Amino acid sequence: MSDQTMTLDTFYTEVMQHGKLRTPDHAARLSSAVLHTLGFNLSGGVKRELARALPDDLAHELTRGWRLIHFRNTHLPLEKFAADVALHSGNTDPLYARMAIAAVFGRLKQLVDADLNRRVAKDLSPEVRDLWNTA
Repeated sequence: MSDQTMTLDTFYTEVMQHGKLRTPDHAARLSSAVLHTLGFNLSGGVKRELARALPDDLAHELTRGWRLIHFRNTHLPLEKFAADVALHSGNTDPLYARMAIAAVFGRLKQLVDADLNRRVAKDLSPEVRDLWNTA
């Protein structure tokens, strides 16, 4: 097993434990949804910098989406962010998605340095930033 695979296995196991999920596959699906949604809510520069700091599989999930016209909502409510995560993960409950978001955010913060952590937080809407900071 490569170091990156071990890192992903550890990442998904910790997301599973902190998010109170049943399986690592469930954690992987929810992590993908969180990263996909996060990618639409970061500026291009911060998103690219975060992607460079992540293992390749996680970076791909962060950068895989695009929109024809993309205007970030800098005041995105946490409820809308959670609803988008729920939609992309196949789960329709935004409240349940919040636990997964917090678990994924917490693990992502462990993978990046403090400076990038601050830049990501500053780039998020205030409500999503609060969850990022407390994760």
